[in-house]
Amino acid sequence: MKEILLIQTGGTIAMDITHGEPKLDPSKWSELMYKEVPELSEIAKIEIEQLFFEDSSDVSPDHWSRLIKYISDCYGDYDGFVILHGTDTMAYTASALSFGLQNLKKPVILTGSQVPMSNIRSDARRNLVNAIEMATLPLNEVAICFNDFVYRGNRATKMSIGDFDAFASPNFPPLAEIGLHIEINNHLPETKKPFLSLPSFRDEVFLLKIFPGLNASMLDDIDFSDVRVLIIEAFGSGNFPLTGKRSLLPFFKKCVENGIMLVITSQAAYDAVELEKYESGRKARELGAISAGDMTTEATLTKIMYLLGNYSSDDEIKELFQKNIAGELTE
Repeated sequence: MKEILLIQTGGTIAMDITHGEPKLDPSKWSELMYKEVPELSEIAKIEIEQLFFEDSSDVSPDHWSRLIKYISDCYGDYDGFVILHGTDTMAYTASALSFGLQNLKKPVILTGSQVPMSNIRSDARRNLVNAIEMATLPLNEVAICFNDFVYRGNRATKMSIGDFDAFASPNFPPLAEIGLHIEINNHLPETKKPFLSLPSFRDEVFLLKIFPGLNASMLDDIDFSDVRVLIIEAFGSGNFPLTGKRSLLPFFKKCVENGIMLVITSQAAYDAVELEKYESGRKARELGAISAGDMTTEATLTKIMYLLGNYSSDDEIKELFQKNIAGELTE
């Protein structure tokens, strides 16, 4: 029987609702899990570790580093890993782990729930059973298992607050679909490269969402002195206001002059940023801006944080950002 390490980090799946208002209660969770899902012991031998216990809104790069270090320390002792995590930032953590745990030869599966396990209509039981089973299979990458689908972690994004079908993978098909049988579709090819643990992330990043009516002059009041990378969530294939007083081009030029790297991603979930397609993108590219391609915003942000944490040269960071590292980018 496969040995699986179940790492609890908090989230809705771990909330207690017995006294009305949902709240995180680490003292009761393990007992509740075995009471509600006794069949887990038929799938694998499971050990549980409560690494931290947070609402996922409070999860930060420090928590990603802790997860990466802990999985690395335990890597030789288990056949797979399941991480229980809140849904709000699960895609960020999954993306970060995909860059921090490279050349995996074991599954690292994240899951959670939209409704606490203690609720009679919870989706937690199904997601937990599916995740444990996926962790026993040869799916050697970081993935999110949710609502009978398995998504590459750095391709997934949260799409719904209230539906059980909370996640989607806009630019890459699911790794697996779970029904009467488990159908594994696409996954990273096996590699002979040694497993690498890279837990360093830096947060010198600012994410700017473009919107109609954005007052460009207001941006001059923001202190960007500690920012190395500005990620611009633009319209469509990389568009932004270009004419009149709302033109963002002078601000972008000022950023470049102050040594800030420009990365352009899109507010559209599907398809890729193409800076050569329209004038604004071409102008940004002339300033040195680079495209996030078809990466999600979560993958774009965590990849930059990972690169800043492990490389010092801007030229090297730019080059590596535009290369596929862990299946996050279609080249």
